[in-house]
Amino acid sequence: MISKKTIYAFKALIHLAGTPSGQPVLISDLAKDGHIPKKFLEFILLSLRKGGLLQSRVGKGGGYTLALPANKITVGSIVRILEGDIAPVQCLSTTNYARCEECLEEATCGIRLTMADVNVALSTVMDGLTLADMINRSEAQRRKIQNVVDYSI
Repeated sequence: MISKKTIYAFKALIHLAGTPSGQPVLISDLAKDGHIPKKFLEFILLSLRKGGLLQSRVGKGGGYTLALPANKITVGSIVRILEGDIAPVQCLSTTNYARCEECLEEATCGIRLTMADVNVALSTVMDGLTLADMINRSEAQRRKIQNVVDYSI
């Protein structure tokens, strides 16, 4: 399960993706529009900037912008920056590996082998979806809901 931190990051990134290219957005505006605690958002945006997804400028006309187009920012990259490795069990983690205490033989462990398939599927989906996909899905659903015809009398 992803944390509030990642949910807030998605909200901020969606907002930034909707602004004209190169037009910086202030943290205070992102926090207000997304109903996100400002101090928490500062930490999130700093992590995303260090991860290469955001750019920032200080001073007059400063703020945050996307470092890449929305269709180049994957859901997987966002989650990994904020949550760390997405492996379902620690023995599959590339950044936080730890051998399972209960496991007698890692190479033949059914749990590890099965979770390895889950890990590949999860990574494939998350790395195949982008911020632009997230925005497009939301807009498509909004249009679909608005075009509902009520035939009741």
